[in-house]
Amino acid sequence: MTTMRKISQLVGVSTATVSRALKNPEMVLPETREKVLKAVETLGYRPNILAKNFSSGKTQTVVVIVTDLTNPFFSRIVQGVEEEAQKLGYSVLLGDTNDDINRERVYAEMVLNNKADGLIQLDHLFPFEDKDKEIAKTVPMVSVCDAIDGDYEYPYITIDNFAASRDVAKHLISLGHTKIGAIAGKDDSLVTSDRLGGLQRVLQEHNIPFNDDWFMRGGYTKQCGKESMEALLSMGEYPTAVYCFSDEIAIGAIKAIKDAGLRIPQDISIVGFDNIDICEYIDPPLTTVDQPAVEMGQRAMQILYQLINGDAIQHITEFKPYTLLVRDSTGLAPK
Repeated sequence: MTTMRKISQLVGVSTATVSRALKNPEMVLPETREKVLKAVETLGYRPNILAKNFSSGKTQTVVVIVTDLTNPFFSRIVQGVEEEAQKLGYSVLLGDTNDDINRERVYAEMVLNNKADGLIQLDHLFPFEDKDKEIAKTVPMVSVCDAIDGDYEYPYITIDNFAASRDVAKHLISLGHTKIGAIAGKDDSLVTSDRLGGLQRVLQEHNIPFNDDWFMRGGYTKQCGKESMEALLSMGEYPTAVYCFSDEIAIGAIKAIKDAGLRIPQDISIVGFDNIDICEYIDPPLTTVDQPAVEMGQRAMQILYQLINGDAIQHITEFKPYTLLVRDSTGLAPK
């Protein structure tokens, strides 16, 4: 086994100099640093991570809590977290809570109990009760997609959901649609509120009434999208365009429309949200809002790393850019 002492003997310097060359290279003469790095490569030296972690008091592990890992959008965020974590020398422990409050609490408490250094939440439930405040105010934590409720000083990575929904509504109105419905999850999150608010604001600006009967709540799944769309189609009058608050919902809605013998977009236009990979391959390709999921995950890990290392970061909401991708699932309103 190669040790720091063997490297020092090969280079002809002290072990302290080797340590400085590896940890604080700016403190070592360039020629000495080059000799140390060459010896490290030659001998195949690897630092003792366990000893390093023990001395620093850090686990070099972060927890990512996700309510539904089968959601492709969340998977892409996790991909971004993983990519950045590896660069920073961290491992990622993934907690798929399946909307279970108790499971989410267990993962959050891992940070408080020094089993992990920080926490990233994707579309979370925590904190949800007064007894969670100790955890929420103590651990390094970053929220992605949806804001943390309450007076908690934590960074939040998202897009401008209100503005994105305004763009969706303007697109549909430009195609002549005045009968516009929407399908959302069953939650009352900030994301849901902003997406609904953006739609309603543009309808109001164009003197188009918002029909509450055409606003369906289910869940962010294909099955919920299908069932909600079936409910819309069962009404005496149904919308000519439906804005789905996720691509998963939109895919389910498309199936319901086709099962009913209707055409997309000739009879009903459909818009999704997220731009998961399958969107451009389904029939018809889905008009959707693209969120930079991988970049959001990377940025969340970067900020969490700063928090873990004690950097002063104020409560921030960081907005990432989005793009409305117009494809074949939206068209002119039927006459």
